Amino acid sequence: MEPDDALPRPSDLLSQLVRQDLDPLSVAELEARVAALEGEIARCRQRIERAVNHKASADALFRQ
Repeated sequence: MEPDDALPRPSDLLSQLVRQDLDPLSVAELEARVAALEGEIARCRQRIERAVNHKASADALFRQ
């Protein structure tokens, strides 16, 4: 078995996250969760921006 085979797929992790029962969590735990998710959203948006900029640069290069 390859080492990567043991890791869950990101979509599996996301589905587990959204199904998690929030009732047992304290306010502090919920705030920490929100902060972590906001950080992950920012990280995803940065990656999207880099990908879009990279594609635009490549398109511009090949149009010349």
